[in-house]
Amino acid sequence: MLSRLARPAAAAAALRRGIATSAQNNAKVAVLGASGGIGQPLSLLLKNSPLVSKLSLYDIAHTPGVAADLSHIETKANVKGFLGADHLGECLKGCNVVVIPAGVPRKPGMTRDDLFNTNASIVATLTTACAKHCPEAMICIISNPVNSTIPITSEVFKKHGVYNPKKIFGVTTLDIVRANTFVAELKGLDPAQVSVPVIGGHAGKTIIPLISQCTPKVDFPQDQLIKLTGRIQEAGTEVVQAKAGAGSATLSMAYAGARFVFSLLNAINGKEGVIECAFVRSDETESPYFSTPLLLGKNGIEKNLGIGKITSFEQKMVADAMPELKASIKKGEEFAKNFK
Repeated sequence: MLSRLARPAAAAAALRRGIATSAQNNAKVAVLGASGGIGQPLSLLLKNSPLVSKLSLYDIAHTPGVAADLSHIETKANVKGFLGADHLGECLKGCNVVVIPAGVPRKPGMTRDDLFNTNASIVATLTTACAKHCPEAMICIISNPVNSTIPITSEVFKKHGVYNPKKIFGVTTLDIVRANTFVAELKGLDPAQVSVPVIGGHAGKTIIPLISQCTPKVDFPQDQLIKLTGRIQEAGTEVVQAKAGAGSATLSMAYAGARFVFSLLNAINGKEGVIECAFVRSDETESPYFSTPLLLGKNGIEKNLGIGKITSFEQKMVADAMPELKASIKKGEEFAKNFK
């Protein structure tokens, strides 16, 4: 069932609509970390979208310049740049969607968890401001490690009495984008017509591509399946190594982040049948947070579509991911409880 629902062709079409000229919406979207390697191309894609009428850009450096540059583009979105903590509240006021790519990127030899000490504080600070100034907004977290930063975000919102688990998303879309691309390459298919749900988390072995649910149906010998799965799980490291210290996945992450935001905006606009995977509060497994395909609606998550039928190979991956997932979640929750 999931493979028929979670088709990337629909999401890709949403992305194309997002940069077309026919769609209409009046959403205010904020990007926190807008001057960074992900933030700038993500802001460009959002500026190009008629789904966005107001684009608020925040960072601790260079935001006025980024905003001025983007404001010259001949699309309807009004762009404003906000610099420094004193202006964060103004940036967030009235936002429908907040996207947070802020933080430090991975360098060669680093895991996503190595980013925790720096990025955890950044996410806690920014989401505290969100809880105060736009508590009803959809919150989309890109900052790694997502397996920990989503629990941090949840705990922050709980502290402020405005927690709504249907509106807090860990953006794992890049895992799906990569899975679709890699499967298409191996099978000689159009990647826009390939759909691979990716469940679990957003780091290493917690990334679980459900090749058995791929649309169109594909088969791989076990050795090739193992190699493909490993490549999807470690694709971020592939980019980090290729950039040789110059950063991590920025352009592909910006594309994936924009795809998720456009899907969310379409759902808010009343479009039916919008489905994306994301790392969210979940009862689908023994892990309190888990990524599965989600039916999106005007108020966020309308229905968690669950895992569906999976193979023994995929069941083992789910089981193997649990200890790491639970540890990352607990680490995030404990950090948030002690954060002031």
